[in-house]
Amino acid sequence: MSKTLKGLFLVTDIGFIIYWVITALAFIPKEYLYQDYTNELLVVWNWSFFPLDIFISVTGMYSLYLHKRRNAKWKNLALISLTLTFCSGLQAIVFWIIKSDFDLMWWVPNLYLLLYPLFFIPKLLETKEAFAES
Repeated sequence: MSKTLKGLFLVTDIGFIIYWVITALAFIPKEYLYQDYTNELLVVWNWSFFPLDIFISVTGMYSLYLHKRRNAKWKNLALISLTLTFCSGLQAIVFWIIKSDFDLMWWVPNLYLLLYPLFFIPKLLETKEAFAES
């Protein structure tokens, strides 16, 4: 597992946990909330991502743990985490497109979730040494 992937897993997985804690505690300033944040349906839509995002964090962090222990199963969990991260970003971006809401504050993090896995999924699918450090 590359140092870059390790770092991105930590940023993403810890970022999801921080986001959901901040969201649950309503600490996001009103000027940074997405459009129509008070619409109950949009609040429910946002919370529908909670289980997915937490599962992404758990699989990502557990893959790091397994890699550190030199357990080859890290690769499978990393693939699951990356695939679900891509899906999370894709769903959000498609929603914002359909809604015609182009706020960079919400687009940038979701484009990150959509795009960064695409650089690592093909590498993890290769059958090379599972513990290579690059």
